[in-house]
Amino acid sequence: MADVETLEAVEDATAPWAQVARSAASARCADMGMPGRRDEYWRFTNPATLTSLAPHKAALLETTEAPIFADVDAVSLIFVDGTFRADLSDDLALQNAEISLLEDALLSNDHWVQDLYGVLEKNGQTPVPRSLAALNTANATQGVVVRVTGTCPKPISLRYIHQSEVSDALVHHVIRVDDGAELTVLESGPAAARLNHVLEVDVADGAKFHHIRTQGRDHERRAATHLFARLGKESAFKSFTMTVNGILTRNECVIELTGDNAKAHVAGAAVGDGDFLHDDTVFVTHDAVDCESRQVFKKVLRNGAVGVFQGKILVKEGAQKTDGYQISQGLLLDEDSQFLAKPELEIYADDVACSHGSTVGSVDATALFYLTSRGIPKKAAQDMLVLAFLAEAMEEIDDDVIAEILTARLSEWMARRG
Repeated sequence: MADVETLEAVEDATAPWAQVARSAASARCADMGMPGRRDEYWRFTNPATLTSLAPHKAALLETTEAPIFADVDAVSLIFVDGTFRADLSDDLALQNAEISLLEDALLSNDHWVQDLYGVLEKNGQTPVPRSLAALNTANATQGVVVRVTGTCPKPISLRYIHQSEVSDALVHHVIRVDDGAELTVLESGPAAARLNHVLEVDVADGAKFHHIRTQGRDHERRAATHLFARLGKESAFKSFTMTVNGILTRNECVIELTGDNAKAHVAGAAVGDGDFLHDDTVFVTHDAVDCESRQVFKKVLRNGAVGVFQGKILVKEGAQKTDGYQISQGLLLDEDSQFLAKPELEIYADDVACSHGSTVGSVDATALFYLTSRGIPKKAAQDMLVLAFLAEAMEEIDDDVIAEILTARLSEWMARRG
């Protein structure tokens, strides 16, 4: 996080609309207070290290691995410890897209982002308070704002680099996908010792938004991420997150389906070892007719790792013909790990097809025996079964090339932990 003097200087220079939006977010944050273990949606995850005045140190992991999306043709935008680095990034130019920096947009008296900045975050505060997101809106100066007017020929890749053991980053992105437009956003890399991240996405009528994110490498990092999305008529939204390593990760996703025939899919695959806590908290609201939502989350845990899933589907009155699906599953590779789940349905319409399920178990002994009896080493056989377990979540990625890249990285991670 920037120092107080820097934040005050930026605040003095921001446009009037930005001052209003940030002051309102600050008031929301003050009214809600910081989250604690007594809060219903934090009872599985201790937020103390996310709310402390200073972050805990996070050691840097030296690696020779190339960035995970290095071979993908994309507009690459680089953030180092939460600060945008123009000298490391590509030009802010992409066909059918207008890309600018958040800090510049906040200075403009006439920028489209003023209709969205903090708006979806504010909407996402009901009925569950998300004060860390409000804190972000009130103070963030780093991020990008993107408006898409057509189909973008290649993705935008947001890559985060961790260089300081005590970095404390606030990053806020705003994306508007206009009617009939389409965009893919890739996110990757350990952003900081502690990260507070907000992504607000407005998907207009007939538009499509694809989001693929990887979180990993530096194990001692801590992160609280918030994805707020609003979907128009006949729009499509897909988000997938792969997480490996990380002492504490809390990913929140809040989706509003406000236009008829919209589709929203959110999925995640997490693998954790040792002092690893990974929390997916998802809230999907159906507020239109004939909409579809899918939540698919799989976690593989060992050596005392903890996985959390809290997912809710809310179907409002009048949201008939809703198709809502939710599945969360934990695979425990030993008796010391835990998978904690809280699936929820709240339905006020009578013509719906909604289901939810949550399971936890160990590797199938019969399948493991079958593979080893045919000469496959036990470790390799177990890894094969782990990848098969994660497959349903991985299938939510539409791009086969990116899916193969992520699967390869998962395989490499498991091989290193033999």
